[in-house]
Amino acid sequence: MDANDAIEPQALEPTIEDHDGEADASPVQDAQPARNLGPLRMVFTAAAAYPGRVATAGAALIVTALATLAIPAGFRLIIDYGFAGGGNPEDIGRWFQYLLMIVAVLAAGTAVRFYSVSWLGERVVADIRLGVHRNLLRLSPSFFESNSPKEISSRMTADTAIIEQVVGTTVSVALRNIIMAVGGTIYLFALAPMLTLVLVLGIPAVVLPLVFFGRRLRNVSRTSQDRVANIGALTSEVLGALRIVQAFNQESREAQRFSHAVEQTFDTAKRRISIRAIMTAIVIMMVFGAITLLMWQGALGVARGTITGGTIAAFVITGGLVAGAFGALTEVYGDLVRGAGAASRLSELLNERPVIAPPPRPVTLPEPPRGQISFEKVTFRYPSRLEVAALADFSLKVEPGETVAIVGPSGAGKSTLFQLAERFYDPQSGSIKLDGVPLGSADPAEIRRRIALVPQEGVLFAADARDNLRYGNWDASDEQIWDAARAANAEGFLRSLPEGLDTFLGEDVPGFPAVSASA
Repeated sequence: MDANDAIEPQALEPTIEDHDGEADASPVQDAQPARNLGPLRMVFTAAAAYPGRVATAGAALIVTALATLAIPAGFRLIIDYGFAGGGNPEDIGRWFQYLLMIVAVLAAGTAVRFYSVSWLGERVVADIRLGVHRNLLRLSPSFFESNSPKEISSRMTADTAIIEQVVGTTVSVALRNIIMAVGGTIYLFALAPMLTLVLVLGIPAVVLPLVFFGRRLRNVSRTSQDRVANIGALTSEVLGALRIVQAFNQESREAQRFSHAVEQTFDTAKRRISIRAIMTAIVIMMVFGAITLLMWQGALGVARGTITGGTIAAFVITGGLVAGAFGALTEVYGDLVRGAGAASRLSELLNERPVIAPPPRPVTLPEPPRGQISFEKVTFRYPSRLEVAALADFSLKVEPGETVAIVGPSGAGKSTLFQLAERFYDPQSGSIKLDGVPLGSADPAEIRRRIALVPQEGVLFAADARDNLRYGNWDASDEQIWDAARAANAEGFLRSLPEGLDTFLGEDVPGFPAVSASA
């Protein structure tokens, strides 16, 4: 805002409802990396709002995991009872029918599981986006001084995409592999207890490297997400000011700056990928190496006649499934760590509390409105520039019906007066009153309903002309919109638009006048 801004005592602005809680003005990007998977609690809480869908997905998950483990048992029956029975076609056919039934159950359960977890992933992401956006609308302008809206916008896209993957894929895969690993191990004990005991004793050798590399992976994953967010913020910033970039021939410099950010992101990603690759290689080597040695012993048992051919076949297949499950869990863990980092960053936005909030018992502004506003010895410093006073011991009183013009050079504090009047900020000292009521004692939404603000630079939303014009008075009729346009000398321009008020306008279209149906 500048000297051409105008402020009038009118009740025309939309309301933003209840803002409880204390302020936390620290920049969200300075938060520490998640040290564990705890931040995912927010995601699971959001999913718990749909118990029916969770139950369906869980039931389908259990059925498919057990059906997968039943396949080795089917092969064991085919080998031991079908082939061993002299190759009778009826016996062989009966056991193959059993195997086909398992496959049918596996296919149906997989379809139900996929739909349910995918639905949950999309729904949880939608709810988180809605919650974060709703909370962002409540926050005071001071929050966005120290937290880039472009970086926040990146969180709303990149981080929620990771959350969607976690809910829609990773958690399902993790649970399925846990069930298969545990169930498969139990079945292995039933098939060959001594061989399986040796396998279980080797599990700590798998867990220890997982813990060691997991700690390093958590920190690198969080850094990687921050780098990706920086790219999104930089892209939005440069494209939003493309005319300035081109006007000053700074395309090469901006390309270098973007290239530097991309390379930083790639370097961080390489560290994350390297850690995951090493971790996966070590675990798979240990697991599959142990399985191979056990299979060797099992084959010797078959040769000695202590184990049947069907048993060793089932042991081999189940062992492969168990090894694959443990190997997959190492990769899944890396995805869960990335999800925890993303959830942590989104939780910061979701839990941020506004600096400007209604008092517990707000004072009601007088009715009818009088239109008096006064500044009494006001001193104010912006949170991002506390060393400089935008206003110092400033006093002014505007009586009802009075028109006052405030002039001065850029930076003199003209815009600051309007922002304080609408209580976007609170002064460090002094008081501001509207119709005799201190602003700090009133509900900010009630204050803003009594003020109509026409900024020097109009803001356009990506919507049609009608919605942009009635933004300050959403219930305005077309007649009221045309009256406002006529008063602003914009009627001719609007009527010349291809579809009149229904013409779609992009964001910040050059040359579109600042007209409001509330004016």
